Amino acid sequence: MSSAPAQHDAPTDAPLDAVPADAEEVYAFTELGLRPELLGALSALGYEEPTPIQREAIPPLLDGRDLLGQAATGTGKTAAFALPLLNRMSAHRDGGDPVALVLVPTRELAVQVSEAFHRYGKDLGARVLPIYGGQPIGRQLRALDSGVDVVVATPGRALDHIARGTLRLGGLATVVLDEADEMLDMGFAEDIEAILEHAPAERQTVLFSATMPSRIDGMARQHLREPVRIEIGREQTVAGEAPRVRQSAYIVTRAHKPAALGRVLDVESPTAAIVFCRSREEVDRLTETMNGRGYRSEALHGGMSQEQRDRVMGRLRAGTADLLVATDVAARGLDVEQLTHVVNYDVPSAPESYVHRIGRVGRAGREGVAITLAEPREHRMLKTIERVTGQRITIDKIPTVADMRTRRLELTQGALRESLLEDDLDPFRVIVETLTDEFDLMEVALAAVKLAHEVTSPGSDDEEEIPQAPVRGPREGRPEAGGRGGDRRGGGRPRSGGGNTVQVFVGLGRRAGVRPQDLVGAITGETGIRGRDIGSIEIADRFSLVEVPQGVADEVISGLRSSTIKGRKATVRRDRGGEGR
Repeated sequence: MSSAPAQHDAPTDAPLDAVPADAEEVYAFTELGLRPELLGALSALGYEEPTPIQREAIPPLLDGRDLLGQAATGTGKTAAFALPLLNRMSAHRDGGDPVALVLVPTRELAVQVSEAFHRYGKDLGARVLPIYGGQPIGRQLRALDSGVDVVVATPGRALDHIARGTLRLGGLATVVLDEADEMLDMGFAEDIEAILEHAPAERQTVLFSATMPSRIDGMARQHLREPVRIEIGREQTVAGEAPRVRQSAYIVTRAHKPAALGRVLDVESPTAAIVFCRSREEVDRLTETMNGRGYRSEALHGGMSQEQRDRVMGRLRAGTADLLVATDVAARGLDVEQLTHVVNYDVPSAPESYVHRIGRVGRAGREGVAITLAEPREHRMLKTIERVTGQRITIDKIPTVADMRTRRLELTQGALRESLLEDDLDPFRVIVETLTDEFDLMEVALAAVKLAHEVTSPGSDDEEEIPQAPVRGPREGRPEAGGRGGDRRGGGRPRSGGGNTVQVFVGLGRRAGVRPQDLVGAITGETGIRGRDIGSIEIADRFSLVEVPQGVADEVISGLRSSTIKGRKATVRRDRGGEGR
């Protein structure tokens, strides 16, 4: 296969709507027709064999075809689109506008995708610029002015630069929409449409999404031309083998959740874990609680600066932290190789969120564990997730005090076995020989084991039992999420005027160019709140009113105060019913 740049209007006399099942298997990157510079970078990184999504996506992308890919998180899709883009790029370009634009939902993913481009394209001199909120805009302006090859951006910040005239799309050959379902969930649909309107009509368009709801299919029909369609699911396990992600849940009341989490983690002994919470406040509280239990815990949420987030991720990757407590939005797109466990501190409100969360473990052949702490009323949502994903979630019993004691003894035994096999024990021989003159050898060994147990065993043996919560059906308490009693009308948003919602005043309106999607994007981008939880939005000339659930109003206010809307800071507070407007 030639590595020469391909034109967008590739031959279409034999349209390729789907990759044929009997396509010749590719077992090495050298068979994909990539440039020597890219093959050298992949070899240096230790990559030898492409993943299924890379095998199927790279050839048509090299040919300039549009592509619609459904791929679970962790299947290697970043390299699947990055390598063809770099392959078609002129080496060591001077100046000039970008030839590729990659749109991603979050700043963390923008950084990760940008780093991947740098790693793969270092020998080509590829100039890659991540653009996202929370980063000094002056640095972005200077880089754009001096010329870049690839821009990796969140939609809102990309649109800001387009409006300023600092991001010029006239030279684009390729646009990639990565994690498109997440971008739509975060309210970026109109931003994406506006960006694509500014891009050349004759371009290659690539769309990747973990899920394929009807609105994604509609976007693909509108913007992709005769795309190759690829669907890569998680690898199916061979009959008799255990799944790579073991999924389980514990039914526990809210009051006992912190203790239950500590108990489960003590038994599981993860190398590193992410615990997902719904709000920043819960993240901060739980981080403090888990640190009190002896875990090296770090918080990650939208209220933190990018510098703080980078430090947290550095500590997790370096192994100086072993527990990350995070909101959904803050943790989107994270890929940490050491992760062995994902914990849902609450049941996600949608099966898609559950899929995204657990996709962070069980990657590249490694085994992972997904644990959910469900309140009794949330049991029905677990069943919904099982039905949608087609995967069983085992309901386990919370470990008892006796279970904990047994587990701690096992940990002590394991530590002693490791020491016997690997440590130099000779310096301690004289102590044993001296003591055995006075005591039986077994008694000496028992005393040594007791001391080792006290040092290595987490927690104490005087913990109280955590009650096993009964499972309640939807008729035995509050309506379940997704049940008839919990239906929300008007596009899935709460009704106005309800006693459980409040209006948030935002001191920017039509004169500042504010649109509903700008407010939704700012809220979902800086908090753990989903777009569907935001109610009616009213935009006046000088201010806007946003209806949100009462329980998250403070989080919304804090998030909007720490962010910008249309590049401007705004006064944000609870609405006072017209007073002071």
